[in-house]
Amino acid sequence: MIEKLVSCPLFRGIESSDIQMLIKCCGAKKVLYHKDQIIFHQHDVPRDLMILIDGSIVVCNDTVSGKRNIIATFEKSGELFGEVFVFLEKNAYDNYAQAQENSHVLHLPKSFFYSPCEKACDCHSKIISNMLLILAQKAYFLNQKVRILSYTTLRQKIASLFLNNCDENGIVKLEMNREKLADFLNVARPSLSRELMKMQAEGLIKVDKRQIIIQDFESMQNIL
Repeated sequence: MIEKLVSCPLFRGIESSDIQMLIKCCGAKKVLYHKDQIIFHQHDVPRDLMILIDGSIVVCNDTVSGKRNIIATFEKSGELFGEVFVFLEKNAYDNYAQAQENSHVLHLPKSFFYSPCEKACDCHSKIISNMLLILAQKAYFLNQKVRILSYTTLRQKIASLFLNNCDENGIVKLEMNREKLADFLNVARPSLSRELMKMQAEGLIKVDKRQIIIQDFESMQNIL
C-alpha cells in the first residue's frame, strides 16, 4: 500500500517510512469496497479525507428523474476524492461516491489536519502544506474552467484551453484524453473531434495521436 501512496500528491516530498508512520499516527484505515458499494452517500457528513489505493471510483449525483450524472472518475492509485467537502463549513456531501470495481480506499481522519500529532513531527507540517497546495491547484483549475467556458464558441474555448496549457514549443500539456477533454469543455466528443480536424486543416494546430501542437500562435490568439 505504501508504494502506491508514494505517487499521492498529499505525500509529496515525504519518504516511504515517514508515510507509514503518518498513517499509523493519524489512525488512518484501509477499507475494501466491493463493486457497486457506496463509499459515501449524498448528504452524509464528511469525516475523512479519502485516497484511492487501487480499483476505480466514480463520484455522481442523481437527477430528479433518477438519471445518474458522473461528476468525476478516479482510477489512479494515490488520487484524492471528496477532499473539498472535508474542509468546507458545509455539513454534507453534494454528491455520492461508488466503487466501479472492488477498490481499496484509505480514510484519513479530518481531525488530523486541524491539530499537530502527538510527536509534533515535521512530516505532519509537510502533509498540511501539501494539502493547501492541492486545494489551491484545484481552485486554479476550476477558475480556469469557468473562464474558458465563458467563451461563446467551441473554437474559442479550445483556443483558450490550449494557449493556457502549452510550452514554448507549442506542445499542449494536458493530462486528458479526447473523452475527458470533451467533458471538460462540456461538449459532445464528435463535436470536439470535428472542430479539432477543422483547426488542423486550417493550420492552427497539429494533432499527432494524443499530442496536440499549436502551429500558429497569432491566429490562435486572434480567435479569442
